[in-house]
Amino acid sequence: MSLFEASEEANRQQAQPLAARMRPRSLEEFVGQEHFLGEGKLLRRLIQADRLGSLMFYGPPGTGKTTLARILANETQSTFRQTSAVTSSVKELRELLGEARDRLSATGRKTLLFIDEMHRFNKAQQDVLLPEVEEGIVILVGATTENPFFTINSPLLSRSRIFQFEPLSNDQIKELVRRALADRERGLGQYDVHLHQDALEFLAETSDGDARRALSALEVGVLSCPPPVEFTRQLAEESVQRKAIQYDRLGDAHYDSISALIKSIRGSDPDAALYWLARMLEGGEDVRFLARRLVILASEDVGNADPQGLVLAVAAAQACELVGLPECQLNLAQAVTYLACAPKSNAATIGIGEARRDVREGRLLPVPVHLRGSSYAGAKRLGHGKGYQYAHDYEGGVAPQDYLGVEREYYRPTDRGFEAELAKRLEAIRKQLRAGREKGANKGSPLPPGEG
Repeated sequence: MSLFEASEEANRQQAQPLAARMRPRSLEEFVGQEHFLGEGKLLRRLIQADRLGSLMFYGPPGTGKTTLARILANETQSTFRQTSAVTSSVKELRELLGEARDRLSATGRKTLLFIDEMHRFNKAQQDVLLPEVEEGIVILVGATTENPFFTINSPLLSRSRIFQFEPLSNDQIKELVRRALADRERGLGQYDVHLHQDALEFLAETSDGDARRALSALEVGVLSCPPPVEFTRQLAEESVQRKAIQYDRLGDAHYDSISALIKSIRGSDPDAALYWLARMLEGGEDVRFLARRLVILASEDVGNADPQGLVLAVAAAQACELVGLPECQLNLAQAVTYLACAPKSNAATIGIGEARRDVREGRLLPVPVHLRGSSYAGAKRLGHGKGYQYAHDYEGGVAPQDYLGVEREYYRPTDRGFEAELAKRLEAIRKQLRAGREKGANKGSPLPPGEG
């Protein structure tokens, strides 16, 4: 590199934001994702064996997807080429792939093709990649913040290994912040900065696992103050932009958040349930969707352990229609906390599931003659209704007769909440029904001679 080129490169690096300048240059500098990049883990072993193949990096922003792709190119001594699905056309893709094929033929050097925002490629663009991926012409690394199982074509997905990136931990964010303050070449080491511990904690906590967010706030705070810089909690708060809630009503955030809300209520944790409710409301989730899910949950997971749960959930759904946001958040919060604290039972859910399975898979049971409709002309001649015992004529309102024709128990009440009382009541009822079945009191009468 000439003096002019070195000077130009230094100027370009100086113009880059701190997060870009501090990008790790080797696996040893890379922070996070130990679940697939640690010693003995899959990606580390693929690198060591020089058998990367096609990769899909899936995860939130600021977790190192682009950086790791660059490192992989260095580790495998491949030429790095980067493009974005937002700006690339099929023509540009074909040119990049042709260049990679020529390079491999002429020099034996592979190309690592990094495609950012991979989920934004349409089917035709994704299909263009298949031949070169299959032949090993390129090492394809696609980066996406969306679930690849929803957004990437099956043929391409089946030829790729998927690595899910997790947000960086608070300790990892702190490590990167300290590293940036100490690095005189690429970081802020040339500045006299005293970083307060509570300011460091704040940066780590508010970054949401996004290294770029923390380093950007650090750079703004340092460069906006005359030296020596006392980087206090107040300065940290002033340097952090208002948090943008990452939430896609058609993507992972939607499905994962509602799953977390439902499971928190089912697990009887009202605090977690309120957090996930707030997360979805702040993300702009449709309140009707939330209300419908609570109505379903009230029967699915609370059931007869607390029958009031369904009443309250339906009332909350009606209230959402009546008052709308922002006030209906109060109705949803009331329903969420009540359902979370209510005793739980899925006995009705299990019961209807077993009954429907019997209907689908077993022999369809005929309606017992004594239970068949007898209100139309000719029903009596068929014997319909003969032998039926009117329940209200018996003690306790229970007639000792058979209502199904076979021995089945689909509903098995739990010993929680109101359902415990139902269980005791049902035990007595089933004794009477069983007695009637054993006596054969409800077999009805055969059809009259000559009928049928």
